[in-house]
Amino acid sequence: RLCADSRCLTRFLSQFTGEKLGQAEKTELDAHFENLLSRADSTKNWTEKILRQTEVLLQPNPSARIEEFLYEKLDRKIPSRITNGELLGQYMIDAASEFGPGTPYGTTLIKVGEAQRHLGAADRDFIQSSMINFLMPLRNFLEGDWKTISKERRLLENRRLDLDACKARLKKAKAAEAKASATPDFQETRPRNYVLSASASALWSEEVTKAEQELRSAQTEFDRQAEVTRLLLEGISSTHTTHLRCLHEFVEAQATYYAQCYQYTLDLQKLLGR
Repeated sequence: RLCADSRCLTRFLSQFTGEKLGQAEKTELDAHFENLLSRADSTKNWTEKILRQTEVLLQPNPSARIEEFLYEKLDRKIPSRITNGELLGQYMIDAASEFGPGTPYGTTLIKVGEAQRHLGAADRDFIQSSMINFLMPLRNFLEGDWKTISKERRLLENRRLDLDACKARLKKAKAAEAKASATPDFQETRPRNYVLSASASALWSEEVTKAEQELRSAQTEFDRQAEVTRLLLEGISSTHTTHLRCLHEFVEAQATYYAQCYQYTLDLQKLLGR
């Protein structure tokens, strides 16, 4: 329940400003909820760092990363890019053609070039596998679940400000009602003031009743939003489970990649040793 009129909006902003200046009371969330918030923030921050650094590992060229980022934002397919190993292999094979493929140097260039092309292809497979099985789930969390959590947290903060503004209004109304209801001094107060005092007391009593109704409504909506937010925050455990599985797949792909690289270079070494 957000403020619907100018008076309520004024109280809302007054509450926000008062808290910033340390002049207004604030409803605190329980320790378990605060722990959930802290865990969610930590998950978001470290997921971002791991995602970005993995991108650097897979694609060290910053210009290429920017280009791929733009393609993703434009929802266009990223063009196939030749790997550095494949490019090096092609250069060696082309050089062998010019130097003479039958010469010792030319023959060796062809053999090493072919091995480099195999290494480059293995690198390409590793990059593709890592992007699909590791980076994509991390990015989906940041762009999907985390945005939903952030939206509901902002809404909860608004509900909390609204609730505390209602509490402040009720406190002020009760204080004014108590002052207006105080027994006047019959010796020093004019009869006309008795009437004014009674009228003010009735008005403040009505104000207290309205403030209590507003507070009950604000409390209900705050509690409802807190429960929605809590359920989303508890879902971070499922996120960790998903990312754990993706991490295993990343390690498997990396192990396969390095095993292939070792085998290609070992075979090349034996071939050249002959």
